[in-house]
Amino acid sequence: MKRQLIFILFAIGFFLGHATRAVSQTTLTVAADGTGQFKTVQEAINAVPQTTRFDNPAIIHIKPGVYKELIYIQHEKRFVHLVGEDASKTILTYNLNANMIGPDGKPIGTFRTPSAFIDADDFTVENLTFENSAGPVGQALAIRVEGDRVVFRNCRFLGWQDTILINRGRQYFENCYIAGHVDFIFGAATAWFENCHIHVLRDGYITAASTPPQQQFGFVFSHTKITGEPNARTFLGRPWRPYASTTFLNTEMADVVRPEGWNNWNQPDRERTSRYAEFASTGAGAKPNERVKWGRQLTEAEAKLITMDRV
Repeated sequence: MKRQLIFILFAIGFFLGHATRAVSQTTLTVAADGTGQFKTVQEAINAVPQTTRFDNPAIIHIKPGVYKELIYIQHEKRFVHLVGEDASKTILTYNLNANMIGPDGKPIGTFRTPSAFIDADDFTVENLTFENSAGPVGQALAIRVEGDRVVFRNCRFLGWQDTILINRGRQYFENCYIAGHVDFIFGAATAWFENCHIHVLRDGYITAASTPPQQQFGFVFSHTKITGEPNARTFLGRPWRPYASTTFLNTEMADVVRPEGWNNWNQPDRERTSRYAEFASTGAGAKPNERVKWGRQLTEAEAKLITMDRV
């Protein structure tokens, strides 16, 4: 009898605990056709309470559709999950570019062009497309990230120049598709890209890291695939700042990658300070004997030290 009572009490406690967690979770739905609680993503973000915590997250479900809007997630909106159903059918898009004239009569500049701006820490995104549809007209960000511990899974990032700006903190990209042609992954953050697909649209540069000198890691690409449009040619990266850090591990590279691999941005001094490396690249674009001398080919022992947890 005592054992039965203990079991009943345990079951009641287990149920109440799960019920409490279920109630504490904020769930919102966005649908462009009006069948959700909100018709725009920004309206749903604005509705998220600032009391979210790790054990009290806000989940915003975004139904398929094209959402043409500027999206800003303020710093206080932590522990929020944006979840789409299908990245190819759920598109967050806008079309600002750096040459557009702002209210002050001057060009708005690169940093004011993102279609989506994530300023919050502990933010997760799944199954969505972030797009800047301005086209090849100069700097035009699909997304800007200033938050720490931001995760993207099964997402697409579409743009031309400066598609993704990851400017601070740490980010994790998994099974993502990234398209562009000039410096289309850039910034000072530490970021790990796992099993992602990078597609080059025109001649240019994939990365432009601005890693601070005291920061051990910048961008690390693991088991990534690089493809390109016919006749396009690209460098793996060029140093936006002197201590740029970019590493490709076990990456499949099509012949879109130039044999020399890296570019010094017409600043020879940065060849001494840039931290560029590869390990076990494969494919027609993997030509270790033709790479620039200041780009490193890692040994197996060195590569094993570059783990996702450590980065």
